[in-house]
Amino acid sequence: MRILIIRHAEPNYAIDGLTEKGQREAELLAEEMRGEDIDKIYVSPLGRARLTAKPIEAVKNMSAEVCEWLREFDYATVKLPYLNEPACCWDLLPEFVGIHPELYLPDRWTKVDFIAESKVPDSYRAACTEFDELLKKHGYVRDGINYRAENPNHETIALVCHYGVSSVLLSHLLNCSPYSIWQNCVTLPSSVTTLYTEERRCGTASFRMCGMGDVSHLYKGGEAASFAARFCECFTDGTRH
Repeated sequence: MRILIIRHAEPNYAIDGLTEKGQREAELLAEEMRGEDIDKIYVSPLGRARLTAKPIEAVKNMSAEVCEWLREFDYATVKLPYLNEPACCWDLLPEFVGIHPELYLPDRWTKVDFIAESKVPDSYRAACTEFDELLKKHGYVRDGINYRAENPNHETIALVCHYGVSSVLLSHLLNCSPYSIWQNCVTLPSSVTTLYTEERRCGTASFRMCGMGDVSHLYKGGEAASFAARFCECFTDGTRH
């Protein structure tokens, strides 16, 4: 089985849509997907994801299934000592994470005080449970840290969603803390992350990531990758802090 996790194209958050650049990115992505064998498309209910999926649906002559649980994870807020208002749980300053190294431990991160006191643990479990239910429909049943291959197959499913929630799903498949991905990885707009099952013992499958955040379709189309989701490379760059 193959999973394609696709981040929406460059967003216009003010209208929950896409920028003009984002629309070009979505078209280039769809052209890249034209040659892919995709069996099923699942999409977040949010506008920026729906608009990214629309050209893919057109070239594949398929209709995406809307999944509420694929919406962005930003509703899971936390109280941080350096901010007056609750903030998105997956956007923490590096120096703050540095004094809470347990955030990187898969069996400890939910016990850190500002996480434990929030809705994040329940929201995380809910998203992972829904994801496992989806995988079960496609023949793979969660069993500890692996999956039982009850109906092993070569299907490809595409999930068109968002950075925050895709990191949650990746951490679940890879058995790590989501902060390992939230803090140290980034998937740029319209990028594609690819995972395959590996069934090295009959009936037992694990998921292995063979590519993260691929934007080669943009380079092929002469379109620069978006800076969205990144922060300034150097503090004095004048880009996003």
